[in-house]
Amino acid sequence: MARSLKLRLIAATLFAVVCFGPTTAYGYIGPGAGIAAAGAVFVVAFALLAAFGALLILPVRMTIRWFKTADRRSRQKAKRVVIVGMDGMDPELANRFMAEGKLPNLKRLADDGIFLPLTTATPSMSPVAWSSFMTGVDPGKHGIFDFITRDVCTYMPVLSSAKIAESETTFGFGIFKKTFHKSFYRMLRRSQPFWKILGDNWVSSAIQRVPITFPPEKFKNGVLLSGMCVPDLKGSQGSFSFFTTKLSGRIQDETAGMGAENAGGTETEVRRVGDVIEAAIEGPSIGSQKLSCPFKLTLAADRKGAKLKIGRETVELKLGDYSPWLRVDFPGMNGIARFYLQKADPEVELYVTPVHIDPANPILPISEPQVYSAYLAKIIGPFGTLGLAEDTWALNERRIDEAAFLKQAYLYGQEREAMFWDAVAKTKNGFITTVFDTTDRIQHMFFRYLDPKHPANVGKDTVLHKNAVEDVYRWCDEFVGRARAKCADKNTVFVVMSDHGFKQFQRGVNLNAWLRDEGYLVLKDGKRTGGDWFEGVDWSKTKAFSMGLTGVFINRKGREVKGIVDDGDELHRLKNEIADKLRHLLDSKRDGIRAIREVFDTQANFAGPYSYEAPDLLIGYEAGYRHSWDCAVGCTSENVFSDNTKSWSGDHCMDPRIVPGVFFCNRKINTATPNILDLAPTVLDLFGIKPPTYMQGQRLFGERSSPPGGAPAAAAPRKRVPAPAAR
Repeated sequence: MARSLKLRLIAATLFAVVCFGPTTAYGYIGPGAGIAAAGAVFVVAFALLAAFGALLILPVRMTIRWFKTADRRSRQKAKRVVIVGMDGMDPELANRFMAEGKLPNLKRLADDGIFLPLTTATPSMSPVAWSSFMTGVDPGKHGIFDFITRDVCTYMPVLSSAKIAESETTFGFGIFKKTFHKSFYRMLRRSQPFWKILGDNWVSSAIQRVPITFPPEKFKNGVLLSGMCVPDLKGSQGSFSFFTTKLSGRIQDETAGMGAENAGGTETEVRRVGDVIEAAIEGPSIGSQKLSCPFKLTLAADRKGAKLKIGRETVELKLGDYSPWLRVDFPGMNGIARFYLQKADPEVELYVTPVHIDPANPILPISEPQVYSAYLAKIIGPFGTLGLAEDTWALNERRIDEAAFLKQAYLYGQEREAMFWDAVAKTKNGFITTVFDTTDRIQHMFFRYLDPKHPANVGKDTVLHKNAVEDVYRWCDEFVGRARAKCADKNTVFVVMSDHGFKQFQRGVNLNAWLRDEGYLVLKDGKRTGGDWFEGVDWSKTKAFSMGLTGVFINRKGREVKGIVDDGDELHRLKNEIADKLRHLLDSKRDGIRAIREVFDTQANFAGPYSYEAPDLLIGYEAGYRHSWDCAVGCTSENVFSDNTKSWSGDHCMDPRIVPGVFFCNRKINTATPNILDLAPTVLDLFGIKPPTYMQGQRLFGERSSPPGGAPAAAAPRKRVPAPAAR
């Protein structure tokens, strides 16, 4: 975008209001209407004058900009940089499918330029890796080590990336008292994304759905649509609704490994009266008031569909197909959702996606500038805004089937494509990045099809969708072919990358159960098991505990509210002892296979200021192993090991050295071992901007030099916890 898209959006909005607004309006005119009308005219007149003034001074601004950027432009190596993020694309699978001739466009890109594994972050999970991608620093400097962490005052889970809360203010007295509720939000990721530096140097950017960009941060000369961690209208990371005439069991309210306190869904039994079902979607709470939105479902006589009426909208639902995005109105706010009629006879099953923030009328800022989401909604139509949009938990709990999940995943993928084409069309000079989650979510849910012996296959289809993983790689390849054709000029650097790869997730490890067996975690009253979020833990006797997907926390004095372990020698000895034992943790059910490849000491590997609050030990699992589902939510189970029987059958929360991402580029690079930390300084260097000294990566074009900010420890830690002294 040669000029600021922010100015374009404002001008386009004003133009639409003036030229295409209603020519005739009808309404009640009461006292004060004349003043209001005059005020409205004044506002429009002022806006027109401001727009006219901006156009008048535009040549002056462009001239000043030309001279200010002359030095940078003399060093510039590309006019446009396009990075397509295919979350979770795995280099081994990409290599295999290319060798089989199934990915011709990616193969051509590799032959013309380069294809290499991309060293990922430690821990190897999306919020960590994408934070390192955008900042060029490791977690010790950007502060994101997991989807969730514990509140040091309560031991309860909190999102690592953003703080979303509600404040309450009361005015008046007696019967005139009025209480107001207001949401507030704050980004918790530290360090600055490289597109802020681009903007400060007059390089425009279009940033679409990159994880850990909520709430959106202000920056110059660009637009941004937030990605992972945008909540739904209920404030959760994804809470679906399921209506059925026959309940099949309670839906578990778990995190699904995605860092949500209340991800999951609600199941409601409904009554059919003739062909009609009336029910309501549960919405957000305002204080003690629970909001809801009623709807009416009328089944077709042939039971191959139904008529849905919600608010002012009425649509025909086809059996086994998604509705378009429909407006879901709650008192004082609205969102959007899709409806999916899964069964109509003899029982009825209706699935409703989580209620997304409406991009055309967002109740929370989800883009920068705020009008950008509304602009996209006008250009491409309504679209999903939830950070974790693909509803993996609904499939995990078998409330939808594989076919429904795949349809949903590709619908979101198509929306990303439309956003990407708009950015490419409007950005002839500058930076573009769009992240696609489709690859990640389909691999998470369909990886079991690649291994006939996977425990998650029991009782599920193993044939119908056996090519789902291959198909999503083919889908990516077809998109890359079209995208590269749109970016074929010699002045564009074109990159396809992923934040990590994938491996089978067959066995879960409950580290809290192991810590209990080893005496590091103690439950009250001598019990062996405890509930979610450390229910039943005796903190006065507990030295270590685990939550989330990657690590072990030491219950440290001065940090945790009920900490009992002193810093210094006691802490050092305890970490050494636990790490040494975990390295020798064997799975007896798997012929004594070692479950943990390595244990990393956080403070030894990350020198930044934020490692103190992080897990003290990071667990690098062997392929096939990961934190168990119950361990992720702070539960202490009876057994340490368990089979993973959920549809979520592939994962990457393992030793980062066995799950690298991919790096394709239309130009050769200066190393055989690119690192995700290298992307930020590389993009800056391509636009002639010297990377700041705190960045830890290196530029990938031109002469390779030592990183100014220190070795990229986040991507491939070499330091082990020192071996304990002989006992």
